Amino acid sequence: MASNFRQIHKTFCLVFLAVLSLSGAPTLWAQSTEGSKAAASVAELATYTGADRQARLIAGAKKEGTLTVYHVYPALSKVMAAFTQKYDIKTKAWRAGSEAVLQRVISEARGNKFEVDIVQNNAPENEAASREKLLQEVRSVFHQDLIPQAVPAHKEWVGITVDVWMAAYNTGKIKKEDLPKTYEDLLSPKWKGQLGIEGNNHAWFGALMAQMGEDKGLALFNNMAANNGISVRKGHSLLTMLVSSGEVPLALTVYSWNPEQVKAKGAPVEGLALQPLMAQPSTIALLKKSPNPHAALLFYEFLLSDGQKLLADDKFVPTSKKIEHPFTQTPVKYIDPAMAIDMQAKWTKMFEDTVTKRAK
Repeated sequence: MASNFRQIHKTFCLVFLAVLSLSGAPTLWAQSTEGSKAAASVAELATYTGADRQARLIAGAKKEGTLTVYHVYPALSKVMAAFTQKYDIKTKAWRAGSEAVLQRVISEARGNKFEVDIVQNNAPENEAASREKLLQEVRSVFHQDLIPQAVPAHKEWVGITVDVWMAAYNTGKIKKEDLPKTYEDLLSPKWKGQLGIEGNNHAWFGALMAQMGEDKGLALFNNMAANNGISVRKGHSLLTMLVSSGEVPLALTVYSWNPEQVKAKGAPVEGLALQPLMAQPSTIALLKKSPNPHAALLFYEFLLSDGQKLLADDKFVPTSKKIEHPFTQTPVKYIDPAMAIDMQAKWTKMFEDTVTKRAK
C-alpha cells in the first residue's frame, strides 16, 4: 500500500507541474534558472549571424539606451563619443591600468555584481578573464577583416589595435647617423647614462629573451645595465615625455603610438624599430553577464569597423587588414597571451633581476 501511495503521489506531482507549465504559471524550477536563461540570451545574441543581426542590435540597443565600458586606452573615449554620436547610445566608462581593470572585473563577478558590458585591455589580461569564465564568445562578420593574431580560437576577445614596443629617441640629443642598429650596439660606452626603460615591461623582456636566446639575451642586458646603466620609469607615456624633454635621450620601450602622438604636437621625438620587434594586441571582450548585450555588441562591431579608422587616425596600429600602417611591411613578433600568463612569474623575476633592481 505504501508503495502504491508513493507512486500515485509521484504521478500526481508530475501532472500538477505539467499543468502549471502549460498554464504559464511560474514554477520553482523556472525561478531557479532565471539567471541561466539571461546568460543564454547573451550567448544567443553574441553568436547569431543572421542577415538581420545589425538591425536586431540597433533595435535592442535603443531600448537599453546605454552601456558600460572598462578600459585602459585613453583614446577609447574618442571612439565612445563617436559611437554615441552615431547611435545615440550613452556610454559610461571607467579607466585604469591593465591589472586594475582585470582585478575589478574579477572581483565584481565574484561578488555577483554585473554592471560592465565591454572590457578593453591587453591580450594577456583579457585571456586571464577568459580563464575565469567571464567572457562570451562573439561571432562577427568583421573578424575576417582582421589579422590572425587578433582573433583567438575561442573568440572570447578580439584585438582592436596592436601595441608594438619600440625605442624612441630625442632628435636634438642624438643624431640619426649615431643611432644603434641592434641591441648589441647599446653596449657601446657612448650610451652610458643615455638609456631608459618602462618599469613594467616583463612580458616584452621575457619574450625578447626567448627570441634572442635566453642566455645570450640575459648576458647582453646584464652588461648593458652594469656598464651603461638603464633608468627605469613608470608609464610609457611618461617615458616618452621624458624623451621629448631630453631627460632620457633614448628609451628602449615605448608603444609605437607614443612618439607619433607627441611628435604631431611638435616634440623632438622619433621612434626607432630595433629587431626583434615585439608586439601584442590590445583587445575588447563582451562579458557573459552583460546587462546591455545589444548595445555592447553594437559597440563591439563599431570598434571593428568605423573605430579602426578612428584609432588609426590617432596613430594607433589597427588590426584591420584593410588599413595601411607603418608596420604593414615590418617584421613583428607577437607575444602569445597564454604564454605571457603562464610565464609571468619567471619573466617578472628575470626583468627585475636584470634591469629594474640594477637601475641607475
